[in-house]
Amino acid sequence: MFAWKLAVRYFRNRPSSWLAVAAVALCTFIVVVVLTVMNGLASDFKEKNHLAVGDCVLSTDSLVGFPDDPNWLTLLESQSFIEAVSPAILGVGLITQPGADWNIAVQFLGIDPVRHSAATGFGRSLYYRKNQPHLAFVPSYAPHEPGCVAGIDLAGISRTSQGTYAHPLQQMPIRLILSSFPLTPRGAMARGGTDLVNSKTYYLADDSHTGIPQIDGSMIYLPLEEARLLTGMDSPFPRISSIHIRFKSSVGLQEGVEKVRKLWTEYLDSRRNHPYFNLLEAVRVQSWLENRRSRIAAIEKEQTMLILLFLMLGLITVFIVFVIFYMLVGHKSKDIGILKSVGMSKVRIAQVFLNFAALIGLSGALLGAAGGCLFLVYINPIENWLFEHFDFQLWDRTIYAIGQIPNQIQPGFLVSVGLAAIAACLAGALIPAVQAAQKETVEVLRVSQV
Repeated sequence: MFAWKLAVRYFRNRPSSWLAVAAVALCTFIVVVVLTVMNGLASDFKEKNHLAVGDCVLSTDSLVGFPDDPNWLTLLESQSFIEAVSPAILGVGLITQPGADWNIAVQFLGIDPVRHSAATGFGRSLYYRKNQPHLAFVPSYAPHEPGCVAGIDLAGISRTSQGTYAHPLQQMPIRLILSSFPLTPRGAMARGGTDLVNSKTYYLADDSHTGIPQIDGSMIYLPLEEARLLTGMDSPFPRISSIHIRFKSSVGLQEGVEKVRKLWTEYLDSRRNHPYFNLLEAVRVQSWLENRRSRIAAIEKEQTMLILLFLMLGLITVFIVFVIFYMLVGHKSKDIGILKSVGMSKVRIAQVFLNFAALIGLSGALLGAAGGCLFLVYINPIENWLFEHFDFQLWDRTIYAIGQIPNQIQPGFLVSVGLAAIAACLAGALIPAVQAAQKETVEVLRVSQV
């Protein structure tokens, strides 16, 4: 108890200790704010990718796809751990408008909108037909014409400076001509001569906002059978590009994926005599994390780099604490000698200074965490005020697919940062504390003779 009382006394009476507290508080504030925002952006981006593909994906990189077996789909849907199954066809093509002299390269995804909304977040991504997937491909201005859905950026919906999209009250009449090169199961052109390309006119029925720029700026959604005809996957037998699966909420991701892999392995064994077994062999069974790894890896790398930078910032805190305690031990030599002369052990002497360091770390962590939390609560109003008065935004919402700045505070994260701050202070004070404990009583109490 005496060691703590002495540590508190040093803490209150040494002005230099407040410099260390300020340094720890500043580092804690920066870490809490930056990592909370960055972790929020990363979590939001991952969740958007999760919604885009479902829990599990069976897919192939080949544009010719793999055989569409209704029995396999029925087997999947009959599994007790599976909530929904949605086959899809991915193709590439060009879009233009009647009479226009331009064209844009796009991807198109053929789906059953009801099944796909059950397996993914497609229904929630729609604007005019939100949560009405059965009407997704029905243009309100031409209900009897073939419809399509475009990614929100591809549909030409303008993005405001606040990060929202300015939709008209009703879907504007827009016709799009989509052209694609149909392929045979062996990857050759399905048609020859002057009639090489499949083209069809669609009416824009809605737009889809997934929050993923690569999808929102290049994807057209079509009815499954329409995409099958455009890509040539209708003959000589039906084919698909992927199967999207959602598991029951009680099923873990890896558990569900392993079960699907086992089912797929058994299915492959039973289809070895299929004429296009090589297409089935190319199919991968992946979790959504594995399927979207190439998209997610970049933001995870940024998180890792930030953590490394903050580790370097922590080393600066350790150095500041070390300098302060090195000076303190020099100034308190007589105190140390007196304490040792009355019988205080070396361990207890070191404990005084380590307790002092812990107080600095605790005070700095509390101040920094409190300041960081307060700043995060008001970070969006602050940014809105800065934009209103000085035209400043942390991220330009007309460019970046970000709405509100993430500011969800995680108690566990705050505790981790606080413990790290205390540990950094203890590390900085460790060597001076050991030096103080090693001082000899005779040496520190000797009076020089003049």
